[in-house]
Amino acid sequence: MATAHNRAEPGDYAPLVLMPGDPRRARRIAETLFDDARLVNEVRGMEAYTGTVGGRPISVMGSGMGLPTMTIYATELFRFYGVERIIRVGTSGGYAPGQELGDVIIASGAHTDSAINEHRIPGITLAPVASFPLLRAAAEAAEEQGTRYRVGPVFSSDLFYAERPQTHEGLRDHGTLGVDMETAALYAVAAAEGREALTVLTVTDQMFGAEAMSPEDREHQFSSAASIAITAGLSS
Repeated sequence: MATAHNRAEPGDYAPLVLMPGDPRRARRIAETLFDDARLVNEVRGMEAYTGTVGGRPISVMGSGMGLPTMTIYATELFRFYGVERIIRVGTSGGYAPGQELGDVIIASGAHTDSAINEHRIPGITLAPVASFPLLRAAAEAAEEQGTRYRVGPVFSSDLFYAERPQTHEGLRDHGTLGVDMETAALYAVAAAEGREALTVLTVTDQMFGAEAMSPEDREHQFSSAASIAITAGLSS
């Protein structure tokens, strides 16, 4: 059934959906990594495609930026379209010493400064975590590909432009690997819907340094993370 945010029909989405934030990145993943990709949604410009990899069905859809939009799209995919696994393929500001631009973060869990998950169970601070089978499969895929990666928690922030050095330093000092704006929502939705989720991020900025990828590089530097996500999602 179509929803307010999705024109796709039942069966249009594969059990595995990759979710970058940028719909243009979703299109590029479909064009470069899928076989026989077809457009299944473009409501509000949020493009989604379904194709195959190695003969197995797979979809990709943009999520937009931020926890609320991720919550909407992930909920609809799980609840109304029968999707079983969503893997976010995104970008991150890096926290950890020794990280380099292009390194991959496989997020085991997600802290957040958002109140979005506080409404799920009153009085409880949820600790949203990844699906362990997907997490393990992603780490194994990264090892096989020879990709530089780390496994650990990330921070999903409500604010992109915020001068909060003490916050970032505190998170870094507690083992947080990087910052994004969607993972805490995705993991909470997956828990609520009884499905699986994972986030695989590419480090595009140094939070404690001046290095950063250009906008063009951000759009194109996704191949390692996407390959890890595809391998993990199709093998688990």
